[in-house]
Amino acid sequence: MGAIGAGIAVLGAGLGIGLIGKGATESIARQPEAAGKVQTAMIIAAALIEGAALFGVVVGLLATIGG
Repeated sequence: MGAIGAGIAVLGAGLGIGLIGKGATESIARQPEAAGKVQTAMIIAAALIEGAALFGVVVGLLATIGG
C-alpha cells in the first residue's frame, strides 16, 4: 500500500510541475520583459514541489518496508 502512496506522490508532483511550466510559459509569452522574475519563481516553486514529493516517496517506501 505504501508503494501506491509513493506513486501517487510522484504523479502529483509531475502534474504540479507541469502546470507550473505551462503557467510560466504562458506568462512569459504575454509579458516577455518579466521572463526573469517568472523563471525564478517557477524554479523555486518546482523545487518546493519536488521536495514535498520526495518526502512523500520516502514515507511511502518506509511504510512498505516497515509494515
